[in-house]
Amino acid sequence: MPRFSVIVPAYQVQAYLHACLESVLSQSYPDLEVIVVDDCSPDACGAIADEFAARDPRVRAVHLPDNQGLGPARNAGLERAGGDYLVFLDGDDTLAPGALGAVADRIKETGEPDVLVYDYARTYWTGETVRNQAAAHLTEQGPAPFRLTDRPGLLKLLMVAWNKAVRREFAEREGLTFPPGYYEDTPWTYPVLMTAQSVATLDRVCVHYRQRRQGSILGTPSVRHLDVFDQYDRVFAFLESRLQSHPESHPELSRWRPVLYRRMADHLTTVYTRPDRLPRSLRAEFLRRARVHCRRYRVPGAPAPLPVRLRHALLRLGLRRTYTALRLASALRRRTANGTTALLHAARTVALRLHYRVQRCLPLRADRAVFAVEGNRGYAGDPGALEEAFRRLAPHVRTAWAAGREHHHTVPPGTRRLTPGTAAHWTALARSRYLVRDSAFDAGLLRRRGQILVQTQNGTPLKHMGLDLQERPAAARGTDFARLLRDVDSWDYVVSANLHSTLTWERVHPGGWTTLEYGQPRTDVLQRATAADVARLRETLGIPEGTVAILYAPTHRDYRRTQRTALDLERVVRRLGPRFMVLARAHPRHGGPLARSGGRVLDVSDHPHVESLCLASDALVTDYSALMFDYAGLDRPIVIHADEPEAYEAARGTYFDLGSCPPGAIARDEDELIGVFAGGDWHGARSARLRAAFRERFCPYDDGRAAERVVRRVVLGERDLPPVVPLAARRPAPSAAASLVRAPLATVPQPAGPRTVTDSR
Repeated sequence: MPRFSVIVPAYQVQAYLHACLESVLSQSYPDLEVIVVDDCSPDACGAIADEFAARDPRVRAVHLPDNQGLGPARNAGLERAGGDYLVFLDGDDTLAPGALGAVADRIKETGEPDVLVYDYARTYWTGETVRNQAAAHLTEQGPAPFRLTDRPGLLKLLMVAWNKAVRREFAEREGLTFPPGYYEDTPWTYPVLMTAQSVATLDRVCVHYRQRRQGSILGTPSVRHLDVFDQYDRVFAFLESRLQSHPESHPELSRWRPVLYRRMADHLTTVYTRPDRLPRSLRAEFLRRARVHCRRYRVPGAPAPLPVRLRHALLRLGLRRTYTALRLASALRRRTANGTTALLHAARTVALRLHYRVQRCLPLRADRAVFAVEGNRGYAGDPGALEEAFRRLAPHVRTAWAAGREHHHTVPPGTRRLTPGTAAHWTALARSRYLVRDSAFDAGLLRRRGQILVQTQNGTPLKHMGLDLQERPAAARGTDFARLLRDVDSWDYVVSANLHSTLTWERVHPGGWTTLEYGQPRTDVLQRATAADVARLRETLGIPEGTVAILYAPTHRDYRRTQRTALDLERVVRRLGPRFMVLARAHPRHGGPLARSGGRVLDVSDHPHVESLCLASDALVTDYSALMFDYAGLDRPIVIHADEPEAYEAARGTYFDLGSCPPGAIARDEDELIGVFAGGDWHGARSARLRAAFRERFCPYDDGRAAERVVRRVVLGERDLPPVVPLAARRPAPSAAASLVRAPLATVPQPAGPRTVTDSR
């Protein structure tokens, strides 16, 4: 008996069925059966089902003699299912990687509930992925399992069959099946939730719900949309039959009447107002039947906001013209509001530009400095390290940090907080002597005489940058290279971590600025950290003593519209054993968590300081991220997960072959990566030798005083700067892993002095 019976009805989805079935069969949890029901589809769905059944014994193909619809097709799968739990998946949707493993773990944690409800994300043909907006109802906080009466908010979720795992014995005992017709999920999901003795939730996206550009059944005008009335008749009939057969549960079941009425009224309103569902000739008929249903099933006690009550009343009274007039008035009000907002925004923009021009006429303040990072995120990176050095070495300069309001809490006390786009921000940009940033400076900024602009860049470049992106349209993404060069011409200094960075920046950002080849300021904290600092950070993150913490930090892939992790992290830690755990950090452009926190996988994408994550970890796994250059200064193991190297090289390009100069072991796929850690190659002697050569090339000045050298040179005007501590003489950053093998390190060259770059255009 398999753990899961995955039932996949298929009708005219030949373009998507391969991806659907592959997403199931490639799950890291293999204890399953797949029942593909060919609903007499006129395309190749039946042949595809047979193909998968021939190559994988877990797949069974069922061919119906005639087209019966989605509900009866699912029933055909139910009759043949033998798994502990039923999982439904439409033929054009897919399971997320690791979904069934997470479902199985949650079922075990919650004591085999009758129903487990999990989350989904809509995936659009444009590549955009949007998670369910009602995901808050799936929180795993609180007791579990529970009854629906304890969490009635679950009824606000999309009433579909494919976001639930239902215990087969429970479904058979209650006689739960699917009816024919459209909206067949409705008479299944409401009874499932209302009669389940135990329900649990999983706060994780397990299904990718495909939003097809054309061809969706519910998005096609048809008389079949009138089936929605029959489906709600079945729901209320089920409720009545339960009340008669189970009089002892009368109070509990009766409480669902007003809730069901409100959900029905909302659903009918949605069907009526969607232009892609009802033909014009059926709109009057639909409204007439809606009036009958609302009067038949209306029960007092369904509280709702005033606009919702108004819509329900108009539906119940059948006031079609009034309903249409109110909708038109509402649309006109929204358009008027949007137009007013646009005018106010334009007026504000003009006022801010005028304000900035006025401020530029006022004297420059030599004791002011403004710092920011790419995306106006929180206090971090090289600008953060320089801001700290400003306060420590040049206390007469008052510093300010520009970031979105949601990041203000990351700014240390004593540093002024600025919100980009406000008058205060533009005042600071106009009158501060020092402006420091790791990306392009603010659009509209005009460098004043006497201002000093310091560009820190964003790490040592591995991938192509600047003008080199002119031949890389996937990575350039519409970059305005003329504006890029105007920004470059405003720079006074560029901070460089090593000779490789210096040579690259001078070529891809040609201008008249001066190079400060002093090291990477943001790595200073890594060099100055103590064992007590590391222990405190690990305790804060909840890393158990004796555990090897692997920081997994992949970079952004320009050639993908949607970002995804190339590793099944739960499988990785399961294969490596209890000694290991993974800290998963998504790239800032990823747009969400990289993994679901649970067990020995901890998602740290929201952690404000990647330097703290580096210190707390014992090894780094990355692909093509510049973080490897920072981490190398810690002299801790680095493993490169070089997946899709040809695609990355073609889309973005790299400045050197990482395979010829790696900072440690290289794994091409997930199994190789597991082997590197399981076999000990991640911290072996060869790994140490590779890391030593990598550090000598890319970390010659990262001795903990890079920011100090920049401030002394730029602000204090000193020429006799602190000497660089050679690599061989540096104290290795303390690590919690006791078994790491280290190799002797070579002597490091002394820092290069400031270099003036001439404009070679």
